[in-house]
Amino acid sequence: MSEQLPNIDFEHFSKIDFRVATVTACEAHPNADKLLKVTLDDGTPEGRQVCAGIKAWYDPASLVGKQVVIVANLEPRKLRGEISQGMILAASEMTGEGDEREVRVLAVDGTVPPGSRVS
Repeated sequence: MSEQLPNIDFEHFSKIDFRVATVTACEAHPNADKLLKVTLDDGTPEGRQVCAGIKAWYDPASLVGKQVVIVANLEPRKLRGEISQGMILAASEMTGEGDEREVRVLAVDGTVPPGSRVS
């Protein structure tokens, strides 16, 4: 188990907007070795794009159609020239060496409408 971070109060936690999003397209990021460029249906008319550092663990085609959990209100930022409008949540496991990880995105059990709140 990794080191636990300090506690936060419920008010701070409640400001994080966790949502369900469906992966509609996914490809290798054109300017980064470790990133995938992921297009999401987040329940909004325009959808959103996120860049996720999961290329070593996922073939882009295997994510299309999967429903994942995202942080929807994370400040957008440019990652190697591509805009990332949120974060796909993932769990990671450290290996015996302490630096290699196994990473798995958090997926929804079943199907819910894109944009559904996670609580």
